[in-house]
Amino acid sequence: MRLLIVEDERRLALSLARGLTAEGFAVDVVHDGAEGLHRASEGEYDLIVLDIMLPGMNGYRVCGALRAAGDETPVLMLTAKDGEYDEAEGLDTGADDYLTKPFSYVVLLARVRALLRRRTRGARTVLRLGTLSVDPGSRRVSVGERDVEVTAKEFAVLEHLAVRPGDVVSKAEILEHVWDFAYEGDVNIVEVYVSALRRKLGAGWIATVRGAGYRLVDADA
Repeated sequence: MRLLIVEDERRLALSLARGLTAEGFAVDVVHDGAEGLHRASEGEYDLIVLDIMLPGMNGYRVCGALRAAGDETPVLMLTAKDGEYDEAEGLDTGADDYLTKPFSYVVLLARVRALLRRRTRGARTVLRLGTLSVDPGSRRVSVGERDVEVTAKEFAVLEHLAVRPGDVVSKAEILEHVWDFAYEGDVNIVEVYVSALRRKLGAGWIATVRGAGYRLVDADA
């Protein structure tokens, strides 16, 4: 899952990004409303954490502009304000949930996961290919009756492949989805995680398409 944080309090934004990255999310961070709207409009995000009091363009306007453009990405609004009017205004502009500062990171994480579950409910809950099962809700991976222990980043890579079973997914696509836009390391980091997944899942599940990328296939077929 790829998240966008639009928050002008840099220490808070960095703290949230670190915590969510540790949970396996790819997280991009911007610090003003106009850049947040641009990033949200140009990128593909699963959820946006959006502060209301932002320089240049406040969160109400950002959320309203996204909804007017037909963007239904879930939005969790953050604000230092408190009061029913502020909450109502945020929800009226199209926000999906609302959290007042100061808040517990544990509560924020729970809200994020709830919004992501709500978005996928009725569409896909568990991704399956043959005997391979990838559950985004519980972050559980299994092959037949065998549970497979994977790290947060390994799960994110596998999930991205499992969303498109049989399709060739390039290293660049995996990097964009699983790592944040500021990542400047070696693109071959993807190979490291794919190799780890192959060891854990067993042979045959992830095929290499030379010069193109990787493809999740049914190892039992």
